[in-house]
Amino acid sequence: MERVRTGLRRSPPLLILAPSLFATLVFVYFFIGWTFRVSLTSWQGLTPVFDFVGLQNYIDLFGDRRFQLDIRNQVLFTVPFVGGSMLLGLLLAILVDQRIRAEAFFRTVYLFPMAVSFIVTGVVWRWLMNPAMGDRATGLNLLFDLLGLDSLQNRWFATPDVGIMAVALPAVWQMSGYTMALFLAGLRGIPEELREAALVDGASSWQLYRHVILPLLRPVTLTALVILGHISLKVFDLIIAIGGKQLQLDVPAINMWQTTFDANDYGHGAAIAILIFLSVAVLLVPYLWSTLRSEIKQ
Repeated sequence: MERVRTGLRRSPPLLILAPSLFATLVFVYFFIGWTFRVSLTSWQGLTPVFDFVGLQNYIDLFGDRRFQLDIRNQVLFTVPFVGGSMLLGLLLAILVDQRIRAEAFFRTVYLFPMAVSFIVTGVVWRWLMNPAMGDRATGLNLLFDLLGLDSLQNRWFATPDVGIMAVALPAVWQMSGYTMALFLAGLRGIPEELREAALVDGASSWQLYRHVILPLLRPVTLTALVILGHISLKVFDLIIAIGGKQLQLDVPAINMWQTTFDANDYGHGAAIAILIFLSVAVLLVPYLWSTLRSEIKQ
């Protein structure tokens, strides 16, 4: 009888979670499995074709010059985006942590870009980074012209080979505030006694941050690195809003969209999607596993 009562007590939470668990199982894991199945077939065209071809679609991708360009562009976007967001976010967090006046105002200003979608950011920054120069200059190029800084004018995202790095600039603008919030929470979690003890021992401000504060921020730094990294690997809407479907701005997500829905090559499109999924999983799974182990030990 006692077992029955215990089972009844446990049933309501399970019943409440059941719809969410079922939806996750169907709309996440089932479709991941379905996509992987399609990636192993020769499906081209609107009529489903499930002829098994093994890993041939993946082999074709790594021999495709466009996909090689996608990987190169992904790296050129990820490095300045992740590095710039973390560096700027850390600097902003350190400044706000000085107990400045109107701290709440500055926090809101720095966080506001995060509330804007990548599409809106892309539309605004497409005008700011207008590649026109000279008399036709607008946005940042016009500002540089008015300030007499003509040497800073450039064609931004239209620059051959490295235009994708310019697209990282609005991404840094949007996500640095979020990174600031993470670092600020970490800074506020450091006991004040540790700072005072370091200062009493004769540590300068630089030594305080170098040897005391920054090492204590490693868990926050890892969290920010993982979050920004997986955002970078899935970037799509920002690039489309800024530069459209230009080959020099091509990344795996855009290639996947065009291959699947424009060319109707579902086999290769699914293979690209699986590779993007695996790249994100390689970043997230070790982090989640280490976090889970830490919580269990505590």
